[in-house]
Amino acid sequence: MKKSITVNYTELNHYNELDSHQQLLISKAYEIAEKAYAPYSKFRVGAVVELENGEIISGNNQENIAYPSGLCAERVALFFVGANHPNETIKSITIVAKGDLIQADDCLSPCGSCRQVIAESQMRQEKQINITLVSQSGKTFVFDKIGDLLIFPFGME
Repeated sequence: MKKSITVNYTELNHYNELDSHQQLLISKAYEIAEKAYAPYSKFRVGAVVELENGEIISGNNQENIAYPSGLCAERVALFFVGANHPNETIKSITIVAKGDLIQADDCLSPCGSCRQVIAESQMRQEKQINITLVSQSGKTFVFDKIGDLLIFPFGME
């Protein structure tokens, strides 16, 4: 039996097309990206998680000379939420980056490990997590749920 999957997302030329609250989250993600520990790749990533209660949790990538002992910005933020706010619902995650690893217009897409952590976070809370990805040029991609970035996540239907 052949089946197909449709991916739904919104693509904007620039994040200034978003509402002021979403622009604020992007600004906070850029601020935390500047504080990333990225001496090896020089690629700074910032992630901002907004909880339903309005609290904003930020994380950035943390590299380590003993690769792959570092951790991505998305997982830093999400694991902080899990450790410190286990009963709070995650509303959204916003991700930005600066560096030469990808072209300016390329969609900054979370790695597979981060996608899996977002998927499990969404599964645990039984509510979709909005995902906003901002390219270095400002081009923006908005996903309503992780299922549009990760099909068939490990351990879930």
